[in-house]
Amino acid sequence: MKIKAKAMGVGHALGENTLTNEDLEKMVETNDQWITERTGIKERRIANETTYTSDLALKAAKEALADAKMEGADIDLIIVASVTPDYMTPTLSCRLQYKLGAEKAAAYDINMACSGFVAAVVMAEQFIENGTYENVLVVGADALSKVTDYTDRATCILFGDGAGAMILSANKDENDKSGILVNKLTTTGSGGDLLTLPFIKKTEEDMQKRLADNPYVIWMDGGAVLKYAVRAMASITNETLKKANLTIDDIDILIPHQANLRIVDGAIKRIGIDTEKVYINIAHYGNMSAACIPIAIYEAVKEGRVKRGDTVLLVGFGGGLTAGCIILTW
Repeated sequence: MKIKAKAMGVGHALGENTLTNEDLEKMVETNDQWITERTGIKERRIANETTYTSDLALKAAKEALADAKMEGADIDLIIVASVTPDYMTPTLSCRLQYKLGAEKAAAYDINMACSGFVAAVVMAEQFIENGTYENVLVVGADALSKVTDYTDRATCILFGDGAGAMILSANKDENDKSGILVNKLTTTGSGGDLLTLPFIKKTEEDMQKRLADNPYVIWMDGGAVLKYAVRAMASITNETLKKANLTIDDIDILIPHQANLRIVDGAIKRIGIDTEKVYINIAHYGNMSAACIPIAIYEAVKEGRVKRGDTVLLVGFGGGLTAGCIILTW
């Protein structure tokens, strides 16, 4: 019998402070109407100066463990998706392994930008289905405020801080249909320069793109990324549905990456799904990169929008450029 990767518990964490559009009006040349019309964002959560991605990830992971009625010692593998780790080494996952008491767990980080959580779940699925691990903790966590230029109105209006976590476990019960059905990941590396965040290497071009005298902030060609995102989300969703031999009518809820409401609206029109079946929380949080989808999952579960037996579609896109889609039975 095929082993399936079943979602067992979810958790989340948010930056302690709320940054509203009205607050941004005092910081940069913008206004609430302009931001709302172009992004759908009204506010975003921002971490304190002394709160880092690892702190958010730890809180979300502990909540997911409690939700799954597990302890750190039960976890075999930890995968963390992030573009804003505290350190390049030790990784976020290694710090989590220690702080959670997950002594037997292997741990590693991945960077697939906003597609990271979906990619990490795909990796967890492979380990579970091939029998390597029983229980995997997957976390998507980012503190984008740490790498945002608040003099650049094109980007500073978009980003927030948060973390979301999910426990995936081996489902060996043939009578239990819960588990991941199908997945798909794609990369369009030719578009990588449309969204950049330098680390060791920084070029003169990188410096010229940024308003502040700081290369270590996000820069994005918003118009080009928007066009890519709408196409990519619709395309990968349709390809994944075909792979699963399903139609969009078979999906009970679609949870997209929360980058920009215009992107989500454009994609769901192409996909042809009823908007009532799409979970959207971007107005309150903005774009939290790898944390967006797992936080939306957490909220949808707690609100009763996702129930056992539901067919759930997760779809995201991100820097790289990358995209990912998963269909699962909750």
